Amino acid sequence: MHSTHSTQSTRFNLVASAHAAMIEHGFQPDFPKGTENQLSAIHLSAIQAQSALTPADWIQDLRGLLWSSIDNDTSRDLDQIEWAEQLTDGRIRVLIGVADVDARVRQGTVIDSHARSETTSVYTGVRVFPMLPTELSEGMTSLNENEDRVAVVIEFSVDPAGAATDGKAYRALVRNHAQLAYNAVGAWLEGTGPTPEKVAANAKLAAQLKLQDVAAQRMVDGRFQHGALDLETIETRPVMLAEQAIEIVRLTKNRATSLIEEFMVAANGVIARTFEEAGVASIRRIVRTPKRWDRIVELAEGLGAKLPVEPDSKALNDFLLAQKRKAPDLFPDLSLAVVKLMGPGEYVLVKPNEVSPGHFGLAVQDYTHSTAPNRRFPDMVTQRLMKAWLTKAPQPYSLGDLDKIAIRCTLMEDCARKVEREMQKRIAAVVLRPRIGESFRAIVTGVNHYGTFVRTLDPHVDGMLVEGGKGLDVGDKVTVKLVSTDPQRGFIDFAV
Repeated sequence: MHSTHSTQSTRFNLVASAHAAMIEHGFQPDFPKGTENQLSAIHLSAIQAQSALTPADWIQDLRGLLWSSIDNDTSRDLDQIEWAEQLTDGRIRVLIGVADVDARVRQGTVIDSHARSETTSVYTGVRVFPMLPTELSEGMTSLNENEDRVAVVIEFSVDPAGAATDGKAYRALVRNHAQLAYNAVGAWLEGTGPTPEKVAANAKLAAQLKLQDVAAQRMVDGRFQHGALDLETIETRPVMLAEQAIEIVRLTKNRATSLIEEFMVAANGVIARTFEEAGVASIRRIVRTPKRWDRIVELAEGLGAKLPVEPDSKALNDFLLAQKRKAPDLFPDLSLAVVKLMGPGEYVLVKPNEVSPGHFGLAVQDYTHSTAPNRRFPDMVTQRLMKAWLTKAPQPYSLGDLDKIAIRCTLMEDCARKVEREMQKRIAAVVLRPRIGESFRAIVTGVNHYGTFVRTLDPHVDGMLVEGGKGLDVGDKVTVKLVSTDPQRGFIDFAV
């Protein structure tokens, strides 16, 4: 029986199944006709622009600043770079350079129309399906190391209490001096790992990153005081070998991921407030106050805690932090339950002088997506609105346009999540296939009329108990044996 399994595992084509899942969920994973011609034209104009790259009156030359980027180990589409300086009044000035994708991708072109339809890059674990051709997103519009690029710079200052003030945006020429990765920088900042090579070789870069970390830590504290939710859902990624998934590793949050997260939340707030003050309509990113707050209250009650009757993100976060200390193993599942009850994020049109519904999970009122234009269409739209305002040009989108785009982006983001979830299950089924018959430590994550569900602790994989699940409850620790896997359906079956 087992020998057939091991030969089958080589037969399941994850990349083909990812492509099929994309189409099934309404994406067009292949670029349309005319893309190649347009890329050639963009390339040519980029060469001409590069040779004539003198900062105009309205473009500042900031290539001399010690910019760096921190991203995933595998990221090639670099959307933003960072730089900070200590001010004499105790504040830290932070600059975020965001790739000026609009400088290369003009509105209404073939590539732009495709991006408007797809709205997002999809990361399936086995292959990235990019919103923009990789020649752009990993090349001409990526803030690659040691390349001169045009960027939209978002600036703010962080005071000792963690508040970001004096926000502004402008266009600039920039140069990424060091492409760094989360894991290495995070471990170094936390004192649990060696100094990354580029950081060790450059004392100024080390000081620069330490200062950015100080600013970010201030902001974390500030947001938590306002009730930002410290949620921890488990994210994993497969280790690939020749297009085959061979194992699954867990992605962990660290000081470096937190640094970038805080900077992005602040930068997105600056853009939202700039639009508000300028009376410019924009697409906001919101998470509404939970309609199902009563279920969240019930959930807390079941764990012996009392939440207020009216939605209160500060009270919810205090409850979450207490649970995290009490039952760390179960915290990711509690987080996931809360995330589901809060409802997904969505994009909405916010007109001038209209109050935005805000972002419940981040505890911020002003929030737009602006920092990842290589892989999210709302960010490209935001960039165009911002550049039009900066150059006093007419706004490039009508209210009706913005509304349509917001609805499309919400829909496709939901589809992207479905594709990513399906692929995670399939990858897990393929990786575990050769291990049928083995035992794993697991925790019960759900019990309902369909059955009893468990998550193994190493690797992190979700599956169902097909035998021996009677009398078990959420949170119980069990040892389970892997009975079977079905990569096509993404099923993994265990027995106690």
